[in-house]
Amino acid sequence: MTWIDSLILGILQGLTEFLPVSSSGHLEIGKALLGVEMEENLTFSVVVHAATVCSTLVVFRKDLAQLVSGIFRFQFNPETLYVAKILLSAIPVILVGALFMDQVESFFTGNLVLVSVMLLVTAILLTFTYYVKSKDKELSFRDALVIGLAQAVAVLPGISRSGATIATALLLKNKREEAARFSFLMVLLPILGKAGMDLMSGEISAGGVSAPVLFIGFISAFVVGLAACKLMITIVKRSKLVYFAMYCALVGILTLVFSL
Repeated sequence: MTWIDSLILGILQGLTEFLPVSSSGHLEIGKALLGVEMEENLTFSVVVHAATVCSTLVVFRKDLAQLVSGIFRFQFNPETLYVAKILLSAIPVILVGALFMDQVESFFTGNLVLVSVMLLVTAILLTFTYYVKSKDKELSFRDALVIGLAQAVAVLPGISRSGATIATALLLKNKREEAARFSFLMVLLPILGKAGMDLMSGEISAGGVSAPVLFIGFISAFVVGLAACKLMITIVKRSKLVYFAMYCALVGILTLVFSL
């Protein structure tokens, strides 16, 4: 992997992790176009995902500080309930990871037909949100679990995690700003957990990727991720997800034609 490959893939990760267009799908497309064999470079994947986690921590630092402060009051307060909902939402994806990890990893082998079909599914899901009016409903534990199920389905390359979770929250009549906030905060636990498991299992190795290449990937994913996260919050507030539906449909169709 060259530093240019790292820069391009880092930008792709940072941009598509937050925008509802599927980071995994775009990385698969990017790998195919660049000729990069990422399965032997797990470290790079972990590094760019860590970068987008850092972007989330920066953007939502005040929210996270408030949640941590509420937890350590050791009271049954709104912050404690919110963290409990985040923990509940993580259960489906944790179960999928624990029971079907080998099957999930088998999807990330450059299968562009699967990616294209899942991008079309993402487009359909985002289109539904155009016809739904959000309400001032408070996100419930049932909502958190359903949104968590959407996140579990989004392990498939081409299904946008942010798109699936935000769209599900909106379809459940939750407030737009809260849908984006919960979507971005709920992903922290699964990503950090996966990175920790890979580190402890010894699966992470340099795989021939140099430190400067990893650094370029991290910085590009982090900087672009910061901008994309803030942009996505604004987009959700303004009900502009339908444009991403059109984008996903276009990319899905072009990818399908390219792969056949």
